[in-house]
Amino acid sequence: MLDNADVVVVGAGIAGLATAHQLSGAGLSVTVLEAEPGVGGRMATDTVDGFRLDRVGPLFTAPEAAGVPLRPFAPGVLVHSDGRYGRWGAPHAPWSPRGARGVARALAGAPRNPAVSLDQARLGASLVRLATTPAQRLLTRTERTAREALTARLPGRTVQGVLRPLLAALLGDLDLTTSSRRADLALRSFARGRLGVPEGGSGALAERLAAALPPGSVRTGVRVTEASISRVTTAEHGVFRCRAVVVATGGRTAAELVPGLCVPDYRAATVLHHTAPLAPAADPVLLLESDVAGPVAHTAVMSTVDPSRAPAGRVLVTSTVLGGPPADDDTERRVRKHLATLYGVSTDDWELLALHHTPHAFPVMRPPFDPERPVRLLAGLYVCGDHRGTGTPTGALATARRAATALLADLGVGTGSTARGVEAA
Repeated sequence: MLDNADVVVVGAGIAGLATAHQLSGAGLSVTVLEAEPGVGGRMATDTVDGFRLDRVGPLFTAPEAAGVPLRPFAPGVLVHSDGRYGRWGAPHAPWSPRGARGVARALAGAPRNPAVSLDQARLGASLVRLATTPAQRLLTRTERTAREALTARLPGRTVQGVLRPLLAALLGDLDLTTSSRRADLALRSFARGRLGVPEGGSGALAERLAAALPPGSVRTGVRVTEASISRVTTAEHGVFRCRAVVVATGGRTAAELVPGLCVPDYRAATVLHHTAPLAPAADPVLLLESDVAGPVAHTAVMSTVDPSRAPAGRVLVTSTVLGGPPADDDTERRVRKHLATLYGVSTDDWELLALHHTPHAFPVMRPPFDPERPVRLLAGLYVCGDHRGTGTPTGALATARRAATALLADLGVGTGSTARGVEAA
């Protein structure tokens, strides 16, 4: 099959679809090719028995993403450490669980611990400073690992017990080896807003972007094997000719299509979705585990955060395990046991809805960190995605704007859109 368009975008994740949306709005004909059966890439959402289940489930801090409203968690986060719970990053005292329903009672109230309260005050002051510091100024700070920078500012117990699990949830980094500049940007974003998830699942972002394109623009089940400035070759569907190509796949696939492209390493993640007879907690809180032994890094009763992800009257608990090889039956057993401890209820009658392992879930952003890697490789060949920016979905959307703006300039097409600066999240 021979096909022609002004631009071919390879990859129907949010970066590719956002690029296509901007180019189409500027009057160009765009064809988006996706190897998978559906759109979304790592941010796809599967539907199982009426539940909407994210494959990776990244967290956001803005009011909306790509036009999709975000459902917020309760302010701050709840951190489990040595059998105790502390509310951090919000105007709440630390709590201590009592009785079988640990988290529910933890949220109801408990006596103040003076030592922890002092740590909270110090952390709060640090977050306020980050929230009021311009993002570009953070990028001029001396760069080191997140652990080195944070322990220079805060007590080690706060770094290990609170900021490590928080950055694990935001960036997938269990070891605090992320660039201190990247960590500061993530914490700044956390301090300036509330954590949330896209209403209807992460895949709703890609679905919204795809629906806004002209009919027939997106073609799924088309695997690209070669890309150049004027054509792409596919495995089963022939050649697509064009005036420019945008490679908007994951970093590893992009490097295969564009030899010599430097891409980061990745961290793996396994997401497990359970349904329970009764909600273990009514508060839409994000629960973090400070114990590195895990296996659960963070979990939430997602049906209380975003009711649209579960059928009426049903409970959805979503949990994330970071790193490690693909999950097996023993992983699910260990996760179920850990969840019983975290939520303070028996999980024997919980039902596993889905388990999804993503080996390349989070780009590794070790020093040196560049939040705006080049997106224009040649006139006519561009690349975008989270691996070209801050390593987050928000960063991926920023690279899409930069790539589209560069392409339009090269083709001499006028547009009112301009590339934006570094995105904090």
